[in-house]
Amino acid sequence: MSDRFAVSADMMTVAEALARLEERLAPAVGVEDIRLHDGLGRILADDVVSAVNVPPHDNSAVDGWAFRRADLPADGILPVVGRVAAGHPLDGPLPAGGAVRIFTGAPMPDGADTVAMQEDCKDLDGRVALPVRLAEGDNARQAGEDISKGSVVLRAGTRLRPQELGVAAATGRSSLKVYRPLRAAVFSTGDEIRDPGADLPPGCIYDTNRFTATGLLRALGAEVTDLGILPDRFETIRDALAEAAVSHQLILTSGGVSVGDEDHVKPAVLAQGSLDFWRLAIKPGRPVALGEVAGTPFVGLPGNPVAVMVTFMLIARPMVLRLMGAAQTALPRYPVEAGFAFKHKPGRREYLRARLAHMDGRLVAAKFPSDGSGVLTSMTWSDGLVDIPEDRGDIAPGEMVDFLSYADMMR
Repeated sequence: MSDRFAVSADMMTVAEALARLEERLAPAVGVEDIRLHDGLGRILADDVVSAVNVPPHDNSAVDGWAFRRADLPADGILPVVGRVAAGHPLDGPLPAGGAVRIFTGAPMPDGADTVAMQEDCKDLDGRVALPVRLAEGDNARQAGEDISKGSVVLRAGTRLRPQELGVAAATGRSSLKVYRPLRAAVFSTGDEIRDPGADLPPGCIYDTNRFTATGLLRALGAEVTDLGILPDRFETIRDALAEAAVSHQLILTSGGVSVGDEDHVKPAVLAQGSLDFWRLAIKPGRPVALGEVAGTPFVGLPGNPVAVMVTFMLIARPMVLRLMGAAQTALPRYPVEAGFAFKHKPGRREYLRARLAHMDGRLVAAKFPSDGSGVLTSMTWSDGLVDIPEDRGDIAPGEMVDFLSYADMMR
């Protein structure tokens, strides 16, 4: 039986939890070659090494005239001996003592080292008056100035954004080796849970966490199988877990892993794997259940909808990205001004739902009025979470705090 998630019963900080995940998880997916056009959001499996210099040749940064600075006379006047446009280099080297009309991106003729901007020059019908204040190399871009041949331009583990695709294209790459998407299975349990649109008998509620979790997983690039709502029966849950473990690399659920008589997820996992509870020193949130079903990682998030999003962002998100091959999983933190007062007892890390606003040139965080972890509308009202570290005391208006954006959480 695997014990990759086994921990002591001690309360764990968020930083400790993330360090353990980094240490114990490795990519769980295969590798494939894809077209560059299909690379957005995928994670590189190999370094991208440039086979060319970028730019491939010395070229002009402006429209103007190219010349050899040492040839420029005191009056700045040179004869125009040719014309160079992008894709149409000069036929041969630059004649001594001459200048050529050149356009942005056009290759510099052999022998030319400086370009004068056209607005600083005067066309004299076959000659050109150039500014004498220019230094050698002005307005000329060197071959390999951006990327040198043989250099690593993108590292394995990079999640590809539009700018990374552009860099890969600049090196001539038409395809990339990437990790395959993670296959994740999601289900809910509970005889009181109903799908949206269904009748809602007394004592029942609509399922929300399954839809939130599915959306969060898909936002990260995972392929999700929705197993629906499973009844509170041990055999049904056990069999569904076993089947999901065969064809998925992650199983995720929320709630149903405590020790109540109707909480059958825990014994169903233990019947074919292992389960450990990570007691995180956070609020909102409860112990996160981490384990394996026949070797497939299992995550049991808390049942309250706000705690689901918070613990997903902190624990499930870095897990998913690590399993998909990502090298960097940390969320960016933005310093903002607190637009609220908050009493905080040191010892637990708290995450406050907040909305950002610009006030007199300052970025200020407004706190949602309620701290209840069952208030799902607080997540649509807010832009992200203010992070109050374990060792910090009360927060006064105007103090600086760290802000985690939902936009970053979903990529």
